[in-house]
Amino acid sequence: MIRRLDLRGRLATGERLDYRALVPRAELALEEALDGVRPILEDVRHRGVEALLEYAERFDGVKLASVRVPPQAITGALETLDADVRAAFEESIARLRAVSEREREQDTTVDVVPGGTITNRLVPYTRVGVYAPGGLAPLASSVVMTVVPAQIAGVGSIALASPPQKDYGGLPHPTILAVCALLGVDEVYAVGGAGAVAMFTYGVDGCEPADFIAGPGRISTVAAKRLVRGIVGIDSEAGPTEIAILADESADPAYVAADLISQAEHDPMAASVLVTPDESLADAVVKELELQVEATKHLGRIQAALAGEQSGVVLVDDLEQGLAVVDAYAAEHLEIHTVDAARWASRVRNAGAIFVGAWAPVSLGDYAAGSNHVLPTGGCACHSSGLSVRSFLKAVHVIEYDQAALRDVEPHVSALADAEDLPAHGAAVRIRFAREGDQPGD
Repeated sequence: MIRRLDLRGRLATGERLDYRALVPRAELALEEALDGVRPILEDVRHRGVEALLEYAERFDGVKLASVRVPPQAITGALETLDADVRAAFEESIARLRAVSEREREQDTTVDVVPGGTITNRLVPYTRVGVYAPGGLAPLASSVVMTVVPAQIAGVGSIALASPPQKDYGGLPHPTILAVCALLGVDEVYAVGGAGAVAMFTYGVDGCEPADFIAGPGRISTVAAKRLVRGIVGIDSEAGPTEIAILADESADPAYVAADLISQAEHDPMAASVLVTPDESLADAVVKELELQVEATKHLGRIQAALAGEQSGVVLVDDLEQGLAVVDAYAAEHLEIHTVDAARWASRVRNAGAIFVGAWAPVSLGDYAAGSNHVLPTGGCACHSSGLSVRSFLKAVHVIEYDQAALRDVEPHVSALADAEDLPAHGAAVRIRFAREGDQPGD
């Protein structure tokens, strides 16, 4: 069901181990996907809505009159939303808002010298395009995770796209629409994948271009975001979901197995990795996997994910080596099931989000912890962060110097300008004093 990689004893022989290369990882056919989505981007750029309507019919099997979702469909979806599901989403929104409000940083001003100040001003994006997947699982929770921090950041205009669903008359999934209503998002489009990325990048009739695109998606969406990066900002190139679990003999094998399965449920390409120095635990987890997987609803995709090259059990000499392995892997989600789990978690440098102890499973973070579940995948957690309020802000330095402060620093500016053979830079400072008949330093 799940393969094993035994690293025990290899360091003692003097072998140098490249954990990043050794730990299971899915190979994404991104280059092939880039070739596939490039014509879609160009087509939408030049033909606009006409192209989007054709792609809806070709890819989603629906014939649409318009890609804009009517307001009454959004409010109607909320009216028919199950009461328990609504309550759960409202709690999820409240918890994420509480965390996001604390993330919102304030402008800072530094008095560099008397009369000379630098203000770091945080400016929200003017317009953001949000994508909510609707393939194997309609991720309405991702609407919460993307829209809430954008709203707290102060983004002025938020538009959302999600694929049209044949079973719902060409509208996005009703739960996605209901969450839009809960959040006050009324600009919604029934557009999927690369088409949505193109629409937000170039704009089409009725949909203005965005400054920034956020939200997870399948490989075609990831490829499209890579191609438009630079024209617009993007949150990340998030691929298939992944979980790594660092565990010792204190871990409950039933919990560990259940958490590995929870992420395998997303997609046949999802990655589930257990890192442990305890072979008995590994054996017990494998037995639990065999028992629990048979009882799951999405048996086929879970089995495919667990048996895939991207999943595995990694046996290590001790937790120190285990820590090195998970740091190199840089998982989207990392769980710590060890004695003194908080201490081990504090030493982790690379992870999208860290879940500490037996009572903090990834599923909690997916829905209602108050954390964000839009996280870096594919090892990108070594250099990237998950989505947050900061993702929707740009920093602008505002420089204010008075005459005396500029006069005082002029010799340094001129010296550096001459050193770089850019004399006009120095002259641009000196002319301000020459016009007054004043010389710097007088």
